[in-house]
Amino acid sequence: MPTFNEAENIEGVVAAVLAALEVCIPGEHRLLIVDDSSPDGTGELADRLAAANPAIEVLHRAAREGLGPAYLAGFRRALDGGASYVFEMDADFSHDPADLGRLLAAVVDGSDVALGSRYVPGGGVADWGVLRQIVSRAGCIYARAVLGLAVRDLTGGFKCFRREVLEAIELETVRSHGYCFQIEMTQRALKAGFSVREVPIVFRDRRRGDSKMSPRIAIEAFLVLPQLRWQRHRR
Repeated sequence: MPTFNEAENIEGVVAAVLAALEVCIPGEHRLLIVDDSSPDGTGELADRLAAANPAIEVLHRAAREGLGPAYLAGFRRALDGGASYVFEMDADFSHDPADLGRLLAAVVDGSDVALGSRYVPGGGVADWGVLRQIVSRAGCIYARAVLGLAVRDLTGGFKCFRREVLEAIELETVRSHGYCFQIEMTQRALKAGFSVREVPIVFRDRRRGDSKMSPRIAIEAFLVLPQLRWQRHRR
């Protein structure tokens, strides 16, 4: 779970995640918080939580480099720690911790990647305005068209991976930093022959703190997607 300026959310979301994991994998889980030197004290709060609970670990990064590098650092730490399954999720309650069990069940049932999807039957969004819904859906449609993939929610960032997937997709060569990272990870998993199952979720807008979305992140996605397609055909 990557964090940057999530001091208002970190204690509540950590408690909810651990409670959900204790239901589906009691005593066999760890929560890794990857903090990019949050100036609001998120890292220090995470350290206190970790000191009080051995199931929590904190990875401090010296600078904010973007969502992708933070997740990659977390994936490497999880693999080095022997994780069989690796989840990724936001720290602002946009992703409901209660859905962790459903994602894990999809992977245990035979899928290689379970993706919490807003755009399959049963999924959706809450607390979004019309413009944001249009932009989000248009981004997914654009990504599907450029890459030729059938996954409906390519920008979704609530996932569960088998460790074999992360070991096979050459994490050291992943190039995306912003939200395009989610698209690239799903594309690489499919390209490597792994299966991706979309599990319906309801994505809720954050209630506390500020969104990390920016025009720069959107521009990156627009520019990187054609390059990902070219690499796909070349390989």
